[in-house]
Amino acid sequence: MTTPTTDDLAAGCHSLVLRLPGTADPQRLLSGAVPGPVRVWQTSVPAGADEPMAEDRRRAESLRPVHRDGPPLRAVALRYADGAVDLVLVAVRAVIPPAALRRIARPAPDGPGDGVPHRPAAARPAAARPGFAHRGGLEWGLGDPGLRGAVGSAQIDLSVLGGQAERLFLPAIALAVSRYGGRSRAEVGVLDLDDGTGEHLRVHAVEAPAQCSVADFIRRFGQAPLTPQEPPPVGVILSPAFDEGRYTACLTPPFPLTVQLDPGSSRAVCRFDLGTVDASVAQRFCAHVAHLAGQLADGAADRPLSGLELLPRAERAALLRAGGAGSAPPVRGRIDRAFEEVAAQQPEAVALLAGDEQLTYRQLDDRADAVAAGLCALGVAPGSRVGVCLERDADLVVTLLGVLKAGCAYVPMDPHYPAQRLRFTAQNAGVPVIVTSAPEFPLVPGTRLLAPSALAELGAGRARSGARPSGGGDDPAYVIYTSGSTGTPKGVVVPHRNVLALLRATAEDFALGRDDTWTLFHSSAFDFSVWEIWGCLLTGGRLVVVPYWTTRDTEEFYALLAERGVTVLNQTPSAFAQLIDNDHRVRGDLALRLVIFGGEPLDVRMLAPWFARHPAADCRVVNMFGITETTVHVTAQTVTPQEVVAGSRSVGRPLPGWSVSVRDERGRVLPPGPSGEIYVGGAGVASHYLGRRELTGQRFVLDEVTGERIYRSGDKGRLHPDGRLDHLGRLDNQVKVRGHRIELDEIRTVLLGAPRVTAAVVVVNRDRPDDPAGSRIDAYVVLEAAADRAQVSRMPRRCSPAT
Repeated sequence: MTTPTTDDLAAGCHSLVLRLPGTADPQRLLSGAVPGPVRVWQTSVPAGADEPMAEDRRRAESLRPVHRDGPPLRAVALRYADGAVDLVLVAVRAVIPPAALRRIARPAPDGPGDGVPHRPAAARPAAARPGFAHRGGLEWGLGDPGLRGAVGSAQIDLSVLGGQAERLFLPAIALAVSRYGGRSRAEVGVLDLDDGTGEHLRVHAVEAPAQCSVADFIRRFGQAPLTPQEPPPVGVILSPAFDEGRYTACLTPPFPLTVQLDPGSSRAVCRFDLGTVDASVAQRFCAHVAHLAGQLADGAADRPLSGLELLPRAERAALLRAGGAGSAPPVRGRIDRAFEEVAAQQPEAVALLAGDEQLTYRQLDDRADAVAAGLCALGVAPGSRVGVCLERDADLVVTLLGVLKAGCAYVPMDPHYPAQRLRFTAQNAGVPVIVTSAPEFPLVPGTRLLAPSALAELGAGRARSGARPSGGGDDPAYVIYTSGSTGTPKGVVVPHRNVLALLRATAEDFALGRDDTWTLFHSSAFDFSVWEIWGCLLTGGRLVVVPYWTTRDTEEFYALLAERGVTVLNQTPSAFAQLIDNDHRVRGDLALRLVIFGGEPLDVRMLAPWFARHPAADCRVVNMFGITETTVHVTAQTVTPQEVVAGSRSVGRPLPGWSVSVRDERGRVLPPGPSGEIYVGGAGVASHYLGRRELTGQRFVLDEVTGERIYRSGDKGRLHPDGRLDHLGRLDNQVKVRGHRIELDEIRTVLLGAPRVTAAVVVVNRDRPDDPAGSRIDAYVVLEAAADRAQVSRMPRRCSPAT
């Protein structure tokens, strides 16, 4: 048999504090009331009965369980300096149930209480606690494991229920548990200590579908409860009534979150393990139970459950304000004009390093002017979209800036993408010109292919002739295509002002400036490149362009970091994992002061070897969550060794000007703790999906509380009481592999389009679970009996590679 722990013993004990007359004899009161002799421990307290010291001592004594090898009852007389006496009784409920404890508290006028049936002193209960234990956690509790065993408390005001408290309280708790858990099914444990059944647990497991009426939902609690195989994490103790003294049904909460309801009381007491449930989360939960109970009692029996609100409107608004809603002042200007201002301030400073080529800000500005003039010479009108399909080199950055200077939006395409993906992007974006050096770029009717050198020749001598295109911050700056669940990529249109807002939100905090050297490591078709290019050039830094094959060779890239003195590095966690291994072997002299993670979830535990060599005081590490549709970054969390030890999943608080909220499947705001879909608002929200009006309306919505335009991310998250956001993965079938956003359904759709494929499934696998760099996509297909497997292997590659 397992030996009960201290927590087990405390959960199986109850206590009663009685105020006695100063002349009372506690020993005589208990004599004969319990099996065997009972010693009354006498303790003097050097304070009056109503002073804080006395209250602290009473509380401590009433919550201390009996010893596992001792008698089933402990009696302590606390004698105060003012002559008052409190008798504190602590007993094992299985031996001395509430009814027996009540008889002890009601002595006959001339003698001791009538006690309990005599029981041999040597007899002990088989277990000194109820016959159940919940050993798991509570997903939305957000407790601190370091506080395990410490107990917090909160109150639930039930005065609004009047005489209906006992009928409506359990349904209200179940509905709150359902909303917090994000499921229609809810389970609530009930331990009724006043029904004569002893220590038996029953569980109310009910469905709470959105269209169920209030009356039907309440009626279901009259049905027979279940006998659980494992108790749920939230439970209710129905306490017996005690008119005398102060009664505590369980010294520690038997459920991680335990609510005690006394008969006829207008308040319930919630007690919880702080290792499992954060105090502020528990307090909010209690307030939400009361709010739901009030709505259940309002008489609208036919009202659907979906019409009941978990949060009052004022609380929803407060949560949204705390999440940054409404905090975004307008941003003006354009990327190209902002660059020109920087170039005018430091024309001879080095702006770009690409292999042996070096460009100052003046040279980069002049070459970009030539590109803009070349586009004008081709008749490309301002407001057009221009395709750019170039390897990472100086021409890439020059061309992107030149497109913006021409008043156009660039559509980046990775030359390593499949031909069909490139063709689709060009056609869908309607680009009249594609600037590319790729010799095998697929032909697109009505679109002209032009090498960067040819475009520059067209613009030679015309760079500053004619009027500059007019335009503002609302003009599209770029269109980046992301995966789509239907197999069709979608173009995200992002205006200039979004990028400038991103720099305004981060430049001061990250101390970005002229002394920094950045890398352009990522594909221009991946939005991390937006941050790398413009984050560097709009703050006056030096941008080191990393060639494609260098990004694939960790040792070569590491050497480049050391040689160029890179100070700001942006990486996906999977790429940085390989860099950590190389850093451990080479132990080179790096100048890094800031490492920013994005593009995929970060397991902070992988950073332990990095911090062993690079103290957090020397190199700041920041984990950022973001989406193409919200302009690269949304939140920021500085990662320290403390987060590594704790295995934190936090991606931090929203950037200034951005807003974050977590909502349920109906778009209702959730409080800190419960998980749901992450909604993003503020300065980074993109304009729309190009040519996808219906999808735009589904994902970019107006918040009915604030009137703000917000984006439904499809990412799963939860908020902490301090405003930090945990990223918990996706709600759909999308994955991120080495920074690339990939819809597994997109690949599956392509496979199902192959001849004689009857079924397909696509999954992400790793040979080593702790190595994010080893992630790969595996696809499995079922073929007709006579199908040729080689036919599937020869399918055109239509999905972008996860590399």
